[in-house]
Amino acid sequence: MWYEGARMGQGGGDMDSVGVIGGGAWGTALAQTQRLAGRKATLWAREPEVVADVNERHVNAAFLPGVELDPGLTATGDLAGIAACDIILMVAPAQHVRAVARELRPLLRPGQIVVNCAKGIEQATGKLMGEVLAEALPEASLAVLSGPSFAADVARGLPTALTIATEREDQGRRLAESLGYRQFRLYWSRDRVGAEIGGAVKNVLAIAAGIVAGKGLGSSAHAALVARGFAELRRFGQAFGAEPETMMGLSGLGDLILTCGSPQSRNMSLGRALGEGRSIDEILGARRAVTEGVWTAAAVVRLARERGIEMPIAEAVHAIVEARASVDDAIAALLSRPFKAEG
Repeated sequence: MWYEGARMGQGGGDMDSVGVIGGGAWGTALAQTQRLAGRKATLWAREPEVVADVNERHVNAAFLPGVELDPGLTATGDLAGIAACDIILMVAPAQHVRAVARELRPLLRPGQIVVNCAKGIEQATGKLMGEVLAEALPEASLAVLSGPSFAADVARGLPTALTIATEREDQGRRLAESLGYRQFRLYWSRDRVGAEIGGAVKNVLAIAAGIVAGKGLGSSAHAALVARGFAELRRFGQAFGAEPETMMGLSGLGDLILTCGSPQSRNMSLGRALGEGRSIDEILGARRAVTEGVWTAAAVVRLARERGIEMPIAEAVHAIVEARASVDDAIAALLSRPFKAEG
């Protein structure tokens, strides 16, 4: 049920305060976006140094360096402060969403709106984030926010368009008005499953795109990889009931193009480093931010095998990140596949 206690916000919607769970780059960018739209925004982070940075220096040097944050953005390490907000954005790393949601549950009001912004599949269970939240927060009203967006672009107020997916049109329209503004355009969809699948699977495919770049295989190979990767994404989505329009839209093809097309993507940059010959342990050991595709690859491959979905690129990425195959061997295996009809 739509939360009855919502208030009129300055950004054009009817909900004034937004709480963001997750002090990484994307969570910080989303909180900053709400301040740019004139709304009250509170950012929750586990790291005390992030809370101090945001409140005292108006930056997040650990996860979003080089971006000056609005002085009106406040940070907290107390989930109760987030639960008091009209809308909650869940931006914790995908593998930690369930644990954070369990902490949040006793603090929520019945019917409170929780928007999943985490892009991944729970490795232990193979469940989408919406399924995880439905189990952990059974009384919440759930939605999904996904689409092509780099945190630094969004935090700086550059134009961005994403999908907001809910089961009811009135909820979707009201959330688009309550979270969006001129530079942050939200398009409503009822296909929550499709929006989540697009955001999760593209991270795995972006690692493959990075490997192509790191190996210096050329622009033609990159284009082929993205196109064949999109075919895998569509097959996977279809098996889970995703709508074709969603796969072709912002949270599907749009997000895939962005994530596979720039080293600004953590997943693509990891793939590039793999292609250049660095080991997965070396790459991850030098990173503080989570690279979701590494963890999602195993879940995607397991689900695809269970349903008989052909996903050779995802299989190759999974083998590489688990160090069961070298980059060269995985590429050779893909290039040795038999010729077949494109459809």
